[in-house]
Amino acid sequence: MDISTVANLVNAIAVTAGVIFAAVQIQDYRRQRHRDSMSALVRSFQTPSFAHSLRRVSSLPDNVAREQIPALLGSDGEDHIYALLTSWEALGILLYRKEISIDLLDDFFSGPIVVSWRKLSRYIAELRSDAHRDTYFEWVQWLAERMMEREKQTPPVPAHIAHRDWK
Repeated sequence: MDISTVANLVNAIAVTAGVIFAAVQIQDYRRQRHRDSMSALVRSFQTPSFAHSLRRVSSLPDNVAREQIPALLGSDGEDHIYALLTSWEALGILLYRKEISIDLLDDFFSGPIVVSWRKLSRYIAELRSDAHRDTYFEWVQWLAERMMEREKQTPPVPAHIAHRDWK
């Protein structure tokens, strides 16, 4: 083999290694960017007003009727319900479009989503009936059903128990 052939071979190996390295770096960057954007998105839902709405909805009895809301939550009660439901609606759409993972959503919100649905499913049904519109909070229902399906397959185990041996 002459020197020209060896130089071409070394050059081809170097270029191939560079392309592979670049591809690995790009893939790693995309994974990091996706993880960071999912975390930022989920954190954006964790605001004081979101927490306040979630706390107020959590205090409701299961299958609450729409007419009961003012007596249970006051005149601004439906505002808190809408704030929470529109958040769940947005997360349902993002999950369906695979913008966030179901595992991340499950870790952050599965309990509150299932509890919210248990408390507000009748309320939502009444909204749909009154408006003659079955699409009211359709993604909330879809999301709650996905979370309940997961819990049927694998019952939820609190993190302090599931990961007690974590180091």
